[in-house]
Amino acid sequence: MKLARIATEDGTITGRYEDGVVHGDDGVYEVGSEGELLAPCEPSALYCVGRNYAATLDQMEYERPDEPDFFIKPPASVLGHRDPIPYPEFTNELTYAGELAAVIDEPCHDVSRDEVSDVVRGYTIMNDVDALDQQGRTARKAFDGSGPLGPWIETALEPSTIDMWTDVAGERRQEANTELMLFGPEEIVSYLSRRFTFQPGDVIAFGSPANPGLLEPGDTVEITYEGVGTLQNTVADSSD
Repeated sequence: MKLARIATEDGTITGRYEDGVVHGDDGVYEVGSEGELLAPCEPSALYCVGRNYAATLDQMEYERPDEPDFFIKPPASVLGHRDPIPYPEFTNELTYAGELAAVIDEPCHDVSRDEVSDVVRGYTIMNDVDALDQQGRTARKAFDGSGPLGPWIETALEPSTIDMWTDVAGERRQEANTELMLFGPEEIVSYLSRRFTFQPGDVIAFGSPANPGLLEPGDTVEITYEGVGTLQNTVADSSD
């Protein structure tokens, strides 16, 4: 089942998404004519794992980590499906990275691998937008609009062996399978839960395959994970 959030004249509605319609408790809402999709959750934080594909390590000349290597994006980084990605004035090297992400369903801490499926609401897609020429991960990755998320949460997904691809301005830029992760989703969620107390709606992103690359104003980024859907956002002109 796909769970989505939509902004309507009646306020924010959460419900089941099917064929362009969100089914809420008190009615149905057509995406586009009756409202636009919002980010599918409201995280208190986005916990993001990097360097999780061997091909990415080779491309970026990183050393292979012995345990999941992570950083955090704040709630202000979140954008929804089709929201424009701002091109910040402080960078000349804005990049994309298509990532699968889990959404937490309940408060939890110190979760075993076997318990991960019990605390995860489902899976969505994140674009790890990065100002590559800035100093340090926080400056590079934690700015406003650096975490497009969506389009919805898929509750019925086995995340370990699914295909993904990223198209930028109609050109295929990334293509891989989640079986190539160095650390699997259950291992990552369990590992991070020993360090943080997760809240409902928190996001854990599992890293990007090789070929994250530069974006230009006007580029449309489409990130697809098989069984989830396609997250689409367009980079805004800096003047906007």
